[in-house]
Amino acid sequence: MNFELDDEHRMLKELVARFVREELMPLEPAVLAREAESGRLALLPEEHARLDELSRALGLWGLDAPAGMNGSDLPVTAMVGVNEELGKTVTPYELPPDSPNLRMLLATANDAQRERYLSPYARGETVSAIAISEPGAGADPSAITTRALRDGEHWVLDGRKIWISRAADADWTIVMAVTDRAKGARGGISAFIVDKGTAGFTVERRIPMIAGASTYEVLLENCRIPANALLGAEGAGFAPMQQRLASRRVQMAAWCIGRTQRALDMLCEYAAQRKTFGTLLSERQTIQGWVADAATRLHACRLMTYEAAARIDRGEEARSQVSMIKVYATEMAWDVIDHAMQAFGAMGMTKELPLQQMAAETRLMRIYEGPSEVHRWVVARELLGTRR
Repeated sequence: MNFELDDEHRMLKELVARFVREELMPLEPAVLAREAESGRLALLPEEHARLDELSRALGLWGLDAPAGMNGSDLPVTAMVGVNEELGKTVTPYELPPDSPNLRMLLATANDAQRERYLSPYARGETVSAIAISEPGAGADPSAITTRALRDGEHWVLDGRKIWISRAADADWTIVMAVTDRAKGARGGISAFIVDKGTAGFTVERRIPMIAGASTYEVLLENCRIPANALLGAEGAGFAPMQQRLASRRVQMAAWCIGRTQRALDMLCEYAAQRKTFGTLLSERQTIQGWVADAATRLHACRLMTYEAAARIDRGEEARSQVSMIKVYATEMAWDVIDHAMQAFGAMGMTKELPLQQMAAETRLMRIYEGPSEVHRWVVARELLGTRR
């Protein structure tokens, strides 16, 4: 059993680490100042364009996209290392394209959809969103009520979606809808691609979130799309959607590993300098306990995440493992960042340090892509044999 990345993937991880350290972290003070003033965490257009140009030149685009689409076709295990490094900064920049939606299209798109949507997306030329959650149907995708009815050579979508990231900027959105209410999640949910500007697809409002983030609420009202907008087979949208969610959850676990590592590094550096009542914090038993526990949990989380990623790469069932790391990683990061903030005292409460931003983003991750309670339920049902 190999517990190390191979040389190629380790070198890639080091390249991303350098990109984060030299290009993204220096932008943090300005980004945090903007968030403190406006409530929105964002790069300026010129900053984003410069990062795009540099990251593309470094060969960091399309890392897990197919080789035939100018991608590197990297396995999930390699992307864990990439996302761990990206998780160390609060500068809001992601390497194109967004992996989970990419993987859903890879599993479902036909030849025409690959040409029209997947290829330009893999090249980082378009932005996507996915609309799953609804008012009253957030953590339970099988409870969605948005309907899609076939009308000749068209589908007509009606419903309401909420908590959608990037909805206002997306060139196209994957919309999950019920095509057979009687079958529900077992053959009655389908996926559709809806282009930006389609009549009946309305982004109704932006919803400000903690951490300077935003999501959107979307209304689908007599939204008529062509029959070939169906993504994959009719009624077969639930399984690819779950695969997409699993990909995001592994990504989130890797981000949390990066955040935890940075918080631990900041804590160790500060504790070796800061004295209270004549004694360094590093000599205090409480701080030593925090550091030891953080390092132990971080080591365990890395191993768990790589093991889950390896299962996915081998095509094995990883449902429980993905739920385990979703819970463990987010709660670990929350605890370690909180201890780092406590050690920094009043300075840890300011928006001049990245700790508060890391904490707020981690708090979001304990909810989206399924709250901890739901994932514990998934693991328990599997062990108790009560999964339907």
